Formats: sequence, C-alpha cells, structure tokens
Amino acid sequence: MLGDKALELIKQLQRCGYLNPIQDETMREVFEEMKALFEENQADVNAAITDGNNQQYHAAIQLRHTILLRDRRCILAYLYNRLQMIREIRWGFGAILPSDVRSCLSESEVNWFTAYNRNIAGYMSSIGGIGLDLFTSMQPPKSLYIQVRCLCEYGDFETSDGNIVVLTKNSTHFLQRTDCEKLIHQGILEHITV
Repeated sequence: MLGDKALELIKQLQRCGYLNPIQDETMREVFEEMKALFEENQADVNAAITDGNNQQYHAAIQLRHTILLRDRRCILAYLYNRLQMIREIRWGFGAILPSDVRSCLSESEVNWFTAYNRNIAGYMSSIGGIGLDLFTSMQPPKSLYIQVRCLCEYGDFETSDGNIVVLTKNSTHFLQRTDCEKLIHQGILEHITV
C-alpha cells in the first residue's frame, strides 16, 4: 500500500530505540514511490489542462500529493531522529565514535558528526581566554571528591594535582570528580554511591 515503506522506517526506528544501520534500500523504495506518484500527478495535471475538465482528476491528484507530503515527512522524521541519536552519542561518548556505531552511519552522517564536533570544539575554545570544556560536570556535583571503582586494567593515571594513581581492575579510589569524569563516561571507572 502507498506510504507503508515510509511508515516502516519510523516504526523500525522507534522499535529499536538505538542507532542501527541506515535503511538505504527502504529509503530508495520510498523515493521511487515518490517519483512515480509525482510523475502520475504531472500526467494528470497535463491531462486536466488539455481536457478542460479539472474535476475529474482533482481527487486523484490531491490524494497522490497528500501521500507525497506524508512520505516526505516520514523520511525527514527518520533522518532527523537519527541525527538526534548521533548527537546524544556525541555527548555521551565523546568525539571518537565507537566502531560499532560508526559502521551504522552513512557517509553524510559521518560528515555531519565531524562538522558537529568541529562546531562544539570551536565554541568551547571561544569561551573566555582558555576555553571551557562542556563535557566535564555534565551534572552538578554533590561533592568535589567521589569514590570510584576501576572496571578494567588502565594503568597509571595522573590527577590534576600531579599525583599518580594506578588504576587496576576492581580497585577503588577517592578522586576529584573533575579528574575522573571523562574516565567514567568512557566506561573505565564507575561511580560508587555510598
């Protein structure tokens, strides 16, 4: 039925809840459907002009045009929501995409991600004289120091005050939040709530 493929893109994105490979083939089918609908509309408009009986073609033209608009909205919603997911991944994992996520992106999405990184970096470096890291203190801290557990073998880690801490698997440490926040986002450390 007309419009089902476009709707399936939206349903598939909602059903998964995470970023999966872009559905190039389904999008291509939707574009072909849209092209066919447009060509049928063009033929009917030309026929209506030459026949002089516009009422005969009006309902079919309007129906196809409505389906075209709906397909376009579905494609745009699909692409917009994918970009929102990519943006959330950027704020959650940082500037380097995990390989499993990168394999799910199209070339234009990778280009968008790179441009988004450049924009964020440019903005952060323009704040004040020394810049501002927006990725530290993503949530307001309740205390300056937190207790963390190391989830994997990491090795030596130098804190902001120059001390060296050896991060071994399952070791616990009491560190400044600002020192270990990036490692928490990367999954190397986990915050232990007492």
